[in-house]
Amino acid sequence: MTYETKYPFSNNVLKKYDNISDETIEQFLTTSHALYKKWRKQDALEDRKRQLHKIAEILRRDIDKYAEIMTKDMGKLFVEAKGEVELCADIADYYADKADEFLAPRPLETDTGDAYYLRQATGVILAIEPWNFPFYQIMRVFAPNFIVGNPMVLKHASICPGSAQAFEDLVDEAGAEKGSYTNLFVSYGQVANIIADPRITGVCLTGSERGGAAIAEEAGKNLKKSTLELGGNDAFIILDDANMNELKELLPGVRLYNAGQVCTSSKRFIVTKKNYDAFIEILVDSFKGAQWGDPMNPNTSLAPLSSAQAKEDVLAQIQLAIEHGAKVLYGNEPIDHPGNFVMQTILTDITKDNPIYNQEIFGPVAIVYIVANEEEAIELANDSSYGLGGTVFGTDVDRIHEVAAQIETGMTFINSGWASLPELPFGGIKNSGYGRELSELGFTAFVNEHLVYTPKK
Repeated sequence: MTYETKYPFSNNVLKKYDNISDETIEQFLTTSHALYKKWRKQDALEDRKRQLHKIAEILRRDIDKYAEIMTKDMGKLFVEAKGEVELCADIADYYADKADEFLAPRPLETDTGDAYYLRQATGVILAIEPWNFPFYQIMRVFAPNFIVGNPMVLKHASICPGSAQAFEDLVDEAGAEKGSYTNLFVSYGQVANIIADPRITGVCLTGSERGGAAIAEEAGKNLKKSTLELGGNDAFIILDDANMNELKELLPGVRLYNAGQVCTSSKRFIVTKKNYDAFIEILVDSFKGAQWGDPMNPNTSLAPLSSAQAKEDVLAQIQLAIEHGAKVLYGNEPIDHPGNFVMQTILTDITKDNPIYNQEIFGPVAIVYIVANEEEAIELANDSSYGLGGTVFGTDVDRIHEVAAQIETGMTFINSGWASLPELPFGGIKNSGYGRELSELGFTAFVNEHLVYTPKK
């Protein structure tokens, strides 16, 4: 596996990184495991809280530096990368601030004696993370596990090694002990051996269904706890009473942010007949306004895709949809540029027998469906093997929440696009994976809930 930063705007290779040997992996795991043992004996929670706050401080101080690293790695807009850095700082502060509350013993109600449980570290955690949010994906695993006392080792995506290394340098600069976070430039073959290592106690992955199945198999085979986030085909339901003027404010960001390379972005727009024509007009106008270009330029609003392969994959999916009857309402024109650009595209008339019906298109492509009523909208939204997120948009608050409760998904956003905040749990159901990250739920993903019980005499 080649780890290299290839700028998606130009496809020029900016830097290559060497893979590490099995002997180096052994050294890293030895260091991380020793640190886990040390923390179990000496706690050092106050030190970790200070260091996590320091990480947040450095991120905000050097926001432009870290944002540019991400942009050069995977091509996202510089302004979006800056927002990602700020979110990472917020996550770090959140877990440092909540550490005492989340680690406090939890009393249990019983008539037979006194009982409580402790939240304790379990050991070294392996994170396998994707390229679309090169810092955020790391931080939402690192921050809670660092606070609880679980060192983390990371296998990042091969196209964003600069971000992986920069995060390790950041943790070191903040004064964290060696082994708190270790970046591993390893092959997938080496990953299986790392999971099998007894010093690894948990594995988390954000990625594809195929990758998730492979990692879950390795983790299960070795009796390791795992959490998976495997993408989504999120529905955006527009109810009969939707305020179309308010909807204009959301588009096109709910689909084109990060060039559409967001697991929770709205990919299937489900509109009742009453609003269909008005919605199409709004969506087309909003897509027309997106301007592709250099992601470092503040005037650019549509970034290139992360790699030449990503571009090829998205274009192939659009073509597959068309070959099976889909209509192109807007877009799907070539962009003459060496970068990995895909023109923002709107597809309609995708039937259930179209192969794209149950696929996630990870790029700037919106699919629009028309339904007769809200009941059909709910049925269509749930007719997917995915269940990560989604939106319900309308004005009758009670009805919106009634509809939201019927959607088979891990997250529903009301009158808004997707959102990510430190205090909100993130995760899905069905083929979108299992487990949660962020919030208190994410904090407990890899802790030992240790019962302490004293029976009555």
